[in-house]
Amino acid sequence: MHYVMGDIHNENRRLQTMLKKIAFGEDDHVFLLGDLFDRGGESADPAGVYFAVLGLGERCTVVRGNHDQWLADYIRYYEALSEARRKTCWPYVYNSFAMLQRRLTPVDLLQLADAIERFPLQEKLELEGKNYLFAHAMTFPPGRWKRRDYYLMGGLDYERFVRDGFPGYISFCGHEHTSNLAEFPGRYLDGGYRSVWRNEPGNLYMMDCESGYAGGRLACMCLESGERFYV
Repeated sequence: MHYVMGDIHNENRRLQTMLKKIAFGEDDHVFLLGDLFDRGGESADPAGVYFAVLGLGERCTVVRGNHDQWLADYIRYYEALSEARRKTCWPYVYNSFAMLQRRLTPVDLLQLADAIERFPLQEKLELEGKNYLFAHAMTFPPGRWKRRDYYLMGGLDYERFVRDGFPGYISFCGHEHTSNLAEFPGRYLDGGYRSVWRNEPGNLYMMDCESGYAGGRLACMCLESGERFYV
């Protein structure tokens, strides 16, 4: 089976629970929609998320999120500083870097930054006669290309994208909290603002159900069956 999972935001316990809930096996594949890191409150475990993704190996495709990119950029910035400069440099605004420092060596941190840079901005899949696109904030038809921030943060035509998607493709994105989409034409598939949202044409699914926040949920969907799962 092929699964798509929304923004994790340091919630390794939710990730592990979700993998058990969907009975993720050796023949399955999961697409993670970015923002693996930052936030998570008292249960934040960025190293656990990182190790879990490494453990999934080729059964997992991660598209890069803006929080992932920010973390990689800060790791490189910090590790390039002298010891004296590190004492007075601006701290990373989220909790991930300090938590990772307690568990990873500087070499490991730089390897994490390199791994994040290898995450694609967009991934595609043809399955059962359907064309799927996966990106963090916005997708774009293959064969043409947008600047990096389009995929990480969204573009000026975001409202049109959410409303219409792209004909011929079914897109999956995270980034925007589903609770912010109530005014767009579409519907929540499982009765509440913190559930998977689908636009009116049925070609865009939004999956960020606020994992990383108190009361939020991690969302996952099976492409073959359409079944949704929450933790």
